[in-house]
Amino acid sequence: MATFRVNGKTVTVEKNQKLLRYLRDTLGLTSVKDGCSEGACGTCTVLIDGKPTKACIPQTDKLEGKEVLTVEGLSGFERQVYTYAFGHAGAVQCGFCIPGMVVSAKALLDKNQNPTREEAAFAIRNNICRCTGYVKIIDAILLAAELFRAGEVPQAVEDWSLGARVPRIDVEEKVTGTGIYPDDIYMDGMIYGSAVRSEYPRARVLAIHTGEAKALPGVVGVFTAADVPGSNKVGHLKQDWDTMIAVGDITHYLGDAICLVAAETPEILAQAKALVKVDYEELPCVRSPREAMLPDAPLVHREGNLLSHKHIQRGNPAEAIAKSKYMLTQRFYTPWTEHAFLEPECAVAYPDGDGVMVLSTDQGAYDTQHEIMTMLGWPAARVKVRNCLVGGGFGGKEDVTVQHHAALIACLTKRPVKVKLTRAESLLIHPKRHPMEMEFSLGCDENGIIQGVAAEVIADTGAYASLGGPVLERACTHAAGPYNYQNFEIDGWAYYTNNPPAGAFRGFGVTQTCFCIESLLNRMADLVGITPWEIRYRNAIRPGQELPNGQIVDESTGLVETLEAVKPYYDKAKCVGLACAMKNAGVGVGIPDTGRVRLTVEGGKVHIFAGASCIGQGLGTVLTQMVCGQTGLPPEAVVYERSNTYFAPDSGTTSGSRQTLFTGEACRRACQDLKAALSAGGLETLNGREFRGDYLGKTDPLGADVPNPVSHIAYGYATQICILDEDGKIQQMVAAHDVGKAVNPLSVEGQIEGGVVMSMGFALTERYPLVDCKPTAKYGTLGLFRANQIPEITAIVVEKEGLNVACGAIGVGEITSIPTAPAIAGAYYRYDGKFRTALPLEDTPYTRK
Repeated sequence: MATFRVNGKTVTVEKNQKLLRYLRDTLGLTSVKDGCSEGACGTCTVLIDGKPTKACIPQTDKLEGKEVLTVEGLSGFERQVYTYAFGHAGAVQCGFCIPGMVVSAKALLDKNQNPTREEAAFAIRNNICRCTGYVKIIDAILLAAELFRAGEVPQAVEDWSLGARVPRIDVEEKVTGTGIYPDDIYMDGMIYGSAVRSEYPRARVLAIHTGEAKALPGVVGVFTAADVPGSNKVGHLKQDWDTMIAVGDITHYLGDAICLVAAETPEILAQAKALVKVDYEELPCVRSPREAMLPDAPLVHREGNLLSHKHIQRGNPAEAIAKSKYMLTQRFYTPWTEHAFLEPECAVAYPDGDGVMVLSTDQGAYDTQHEIMTMLGWPAARVKVRNCLVGGGFGGKEDVTVQHHAALIACLTKRPVKVKLTRAESLLIHPKRHPMEMEFSLGCDENGIIQGVAAEVIADTGAYASLGGPVLERACTHAAGPYNYQNFEIDGWAYYTNNPPAGAFRGFGVTQTCFCIESLLNRMADLVGITPWEIRYRNAIRPGQELPNGQIVDESTGLVETLEAVKPYYDKAKCVGLACAMKNAGVGVGIPDTGRVRLTVEGGKVHIFAGASCIGQGLGTVLTQMVCGQTGLPPEAVVYERSNTYFAPDSGTTSGSRQTLFTGEACRRACQDLKAALSAGGLETLNGREFRGDYLGKTDPLGADVPNPVSHIAYGYATQICILDEDGKIQQMVAAHDVGKAVNPLSVEGQIEGGVVMSMGFALTERYPLVDCKPTAKYGTLGLFRANQIPEITAIVVEKEGLNVACGAIGVGEITSIPTAPAIAGAYYRYDGKFRTALPLEDTPYTRK
């Protein structure tokens, strides 16, 4: 027992427990987020006697006489200051880390209202952010200090047109902790569910003994594959993922669910899971693609170990390379990478009439609905899905992990249920970035003009398909780089193994192949006798020219402009690396791809409904600016509604940097009708009216027999440079990105900064080690960069007209991470002459002990 104060009120806690659990479960202080429960991420940071402390560490019995403060305990003026500062600095993206950041900022500013940038960064060193790259969070802390010194908060921004630097629409709820993520939901009669996972990567399940678990008081049910009313197989594109492994079937990886347990409390749930006994016949596992392709390899799936093979060819690269003045061939390796979003997967489901409602954190409400429909054998009308706030995704929340389990338990028990992953489960279960082994050959003439490229890619897609096929395809189609030549051939293979699945991850396969082609260009520049900047400038794709895939690019193509933007920085630096990239906006390659928006007028306000998930990239703000810019309405007259499957039209997955362009164009079209209606009278005269916009992006299938196929509606282009100091540490990253029209330059900068820092980790420090198909890392050992470790990051937003949809806006979410690693590798090549071909890079100040 202990008596202490929380936010100024005295509390007495009789049951000893983690402070985190008491604050959230008993007091309902849900600003204190459960990001890892391992003391690693900082999302649960509170003040104890003025000192920032992770609430998942102290036990309540140790807090006698202490003062605990959470964001809910801030004064009204403090809330105003932090909301304004974090909003106007652009510090908020997914928002899951932000209350913890605010608490750490308060601890600093209570003692020092005029901190340096270094002091602000040091104050949040124990708070991880995976979205922002920390730059704008540090800016926000310094701005908050300025406001505290002034003693007042300025007026809100007035101009919300396209191109205005406005704060995100969800800043206040994310800063003050009032926004709802699925784990923040507590319902009357709610039970808790979780899966018992496989003990072996590959084993036959002989029997599942559930009797002891069912007999435990407080256990509501234990369910196996036999209880699934529809198909036991789900999957984002290919239905090969088992909801649960049935008796007699074989496990595919350690994350496989064997059975589901539902109980009245989390404590009883944990006890019941431990009482479930499973009999296995352990079988040999497949640990790598090289093992998977052996003729006598065990079959991960009955149809074989090869998930996908892609062959892309244009021209005659073998002949072109053979005839080249200069030729290079090199093998490269890139690793598994964990998304490490701050919010672990969680879903709440409850009976809804004759159906089910699922409150989720995912990247596509309609995708989740479709998979649950398949599992339950129900029509769409009986399965409703609504996004809550989403605490980061980066591709890692495209597949269902807990949503279908929650829906199934709710249907079988007729009770509301919460199913969430622990951080250890999250690290194991959701799909990762594909590790790839790649060989590239490049030929150039005496002037450094590319004559041809040939490549092979071997990818480990893990236990299930996820998006392994499309990721391999994009890795192959973009492996040629953003250059003007027509002799290109690539073969790609993705193999099943018994490792955790691999799927979508920011960059979608292009991150891996870009590392290869851009690294080879650096060596080729030396052979030709020109600079890495010059070889790219000579080959850079320009408007009206033809990409290696045959597409003739439009007037919005701005690769040259990004190269010119970084040139002053490049010329001044001594140890500097350079890389370019392109990335599609939209699914493309002939696959139907539609953006949809429904605008309704209710109570004198315009409500925006779109089935697209906002996962921190700021889609809601983009659509609000689109409505304000197109109609002239003020932001207070516009309401962005959360993605759902019952009021909002399907606008596709938040993937492929597509939402700003596709849903943005759909919104623009809906606004044309709304604007026309407004001209006949005020908004109040339109109550009950609705206005719809659809946009179908038409492209040609991969390998289409046409002279110049349209592979994608649009491409974004980028050039990034890495500058090292004399000790080999990164001094500055400069990232110039062609985005067409920047809807919100403040948000674009934040996307660039976050993507750069994420791929700094990919290049230098991040590791997701596997031993015999088992991950051995914890969240705190993944190697994520912290705020006091980042260099100066200069984001340059390049705007160029020419795209005729979405007011010219091109998505930027993915490309920000693509050229970073080869730029860093290039800098180290200049620094010590070592040509590194594997990530994370060896023998750097970041890896030496």
